[in-house]
Amino acid sequence: MNRLTSQDQLKIIKRGAVEIISEEELKKKLEESIKLKRPLKIKAGFDPTAPDLHLGHTVLLRKLRQFQELGHEVIFLIGDFTGRIGDPSGRSEKRKQLTEEEVTENALTYKKQVSKILNLDKIRIVFNSEWFANMKGLEFGSLLTHYTATRLLERDDFSLRMKQFKPLYMSEFIYPILQGYDSVILNADIEVGGTDQKFNLLVGRDLQKDFGQAQQVVITMPLLEGTDGVQKMSKSFGNYIGINEPAADIFGKVMSISDTLMLKYYELLTDEDLGTVKNMHPKEAKLKLAEIIVTQYHGAEAGQKAKIEFEQVFSQKEIPQDIPVYKIKNKKATILDILIDSKMVSSKNEARRLIEQGGVSLDSNRIDKEDAIIDTAGVLKVGKRRFLRLE
Repeated sequence: MNRLTSQDQLKIIKRGAVEIISEEELKKKLEESIKLKRPLKIKAGFDPTAPDLHLGHTVLLRKLRQFQELGHEVIFLIGDFTGRIGDPSGRSEKRKQLTEEEVTENALTYKKQVSKILNLDKIRIVFNSEWFANMKGLEFGSLLTHYTATRLLERDDFSLRMKQFKPLYMSEFIYPILQGYDSVILNADIEVGGTDQKFNLLVGRDLQKDFGQAQQVVITMPLLEGTDGVQKMSKSFGNYIGINEPAADIFGKVMSISDTLMLKYYELLTDEDLGTVKNMHPKEAKLKLAEIIVTQYHGAEAGQKAKIEFEQVFSQKEIPQDIPVYKIKNKKATILDILIDSKMVSSKNEARRLIEQGGVSLDSNRIDKEDAIIDTAGVLKVGKRRFLRLE
């Protein structure tokens, strides 16, 4: 166990947190943990609805790492069962249900990505299909008697849907109960989640009490805005920074955020002293932030290289040295063909959008037609940060 006092631990835990329910309960749990030399059980659940994690996900993961470093037991719950139902939190309509194969494949990639933040040797990874997949009908019916429909209808997004005469499916109705029951099975001391998860986390407290357990402390963390500075970071909004993206892309995306959002990124994604950051020139602070984040997921060498290349391209208007090479196979290939075949874009729609917005050029000459024939060598620039050497 870590030798820090409960007050010292509380100071670390509170950094970046929006709400603790309740702080007094947390103090008591920490004091008891120190007295009995018993690590607290810290639960966080992740439904594997997408294969890639982005910086928004890492806000929770970094909080879990803090608990790890304080000597507590982190339980990383993969909702492979609940993920097939779909969390209704913050949704105005029913989520698309995933297949068992999709959930299983996504869950496998989570473990590898999570290892970049958490020490896998010191966490307990569990899947909630372990208790839900074999639950019999009578047992499931008994579980539902521990919570009332009245309480569920108090939920903001549910009541809003009803006012708008939008459908509310039974699968969504029972989702909070299933998530709450995870806390009962694991006998969690603390559960960490985003602010949009508050209702579900509180259901866990209620169910634990009804099952005769000590109630978990709920810690909510803010939702991280994406590069647009408006919407929460999400692939569906196109404003995400994936932790598996190339170092140069991560660096460039971080540099594109606003100075105001930069401070929030520092608070939630780094351990840097915020007072020191506020006294730095905004550009230098952002360069440092981008290097720190790239280093976290690609290593120090990649962080330094990404910084040097960014400054070469954007400050000195130079082209990076190590850029991918594409050999033109067909003398009648259009720019659309090359962008897709070289995987510089993920879809034809993205390619068309970039061309229409003036985001594609060859040797600094803008390409404004998707059917433009490209049959000469040169350096192709796609967007603000991607380069491709044509041969």
